[in-house]
Amino acid sequence: MATQECPCGYYGDPTRECSCAAPVVQRYRTRISGPLLDRIDIQIEVPAVKFRELASPGPGESSADIRARVELARNRQLERFQGRSVYSNAQMSSRDLRLHCQLDRAGERLLEQAMQRLGLSARAYARILKVARTIADLDAQERIAASHVAEAIQYRSLDRAVAWGEG
Repeated sequence: MATQECPCGYYGDPTRECSCAAPVVQRYRTRISGPLLDRIDIQIEVPAVKFRELASPGPGESSADIRARVELARNRQLERFQGRSVYSNAQMSSRDLRLHCQLDRAGERLLEQAMQRLGLSARAYARILKVARTIADLDAQERIAASHVAEAIQYRSLDRAVAWGEG
């Protein structure tokens, strides 16, 4: 799913000015309901990419390396749920979350603060844990670290925009 920030599409664009009035932007953003947002695992803003960034062969992880990490993470998940009808972290039940998504104290504190500050629902909590578990799998880590939780929270940008009065 993709959406613009406002009707003209330039809200927050560093190179073009948004022509929408604040109330128009507010109404536009509320078209997506909270319950629908809760069902979206990863919500990120993708800014326009400048030509120089597209054209430069700058350093980065190769597609082959990324593919290998993803295959290893998928294999971890298949092993984790072997013999069950669950094939990925996204399919975990509440019981699976308790079993496979245990957080250390720092991770718990971070998630608790995010829940309170952003006013997140129980569904958003579960989505964050599932994404954090996947990030840990991609990082080849058995335990979910606070850094994995932090990254998963960052992927809830639409929740953050609503909580901070941006949306």
